[in-house]
Amino acid sequence: MAHAEQNLAIFRGRLKFKTNIQKIWGVFILLSIITTVEVALGISKPAFLTKNSLFALKYLNWIFLVLTVVKAYYITWDFMHMRDEKMGLRRAVVWSAIFLICFLLFIILLEGDYIFNVYSENYIKFDF
Repeated sequence: MAHAEQNLAIFRGRLKFKTNIQKIWGVFILLSIITTVEVALGISKPAFLTKNSLFALKYLNWIFLVLTVVKAYYITWDFMHMRDEKMGLRRAVVWSAIFLICFLLFIILLEGDYIFNVYSENYIKFDF
């Protein structure tokens, strides 16, 4: 059985590599840079990113969320070889994850609102 040619490009074809080893190192360097930025922001915690918020979440947290999703995308796409799979499998994996994340957010927001209402109406005192 013949093996299909692997795609040796990242950034939607903008950066191309000659060998698989070069591509692995390229993705490794990309993920290392993103991780370094996350760690640097986590250590320094710039004041302008922690004072303001968007949708009740600080800008710094939004940056962490976006960078984490980017890392998860590249890990799945390149190291788990999702790029080389059929469209049906890719969609099944992505749609399942999106459904589970949306369901988790729904449950967290619903329960969080209930607990907030219980505490705000003084049914239970804040004792922690």
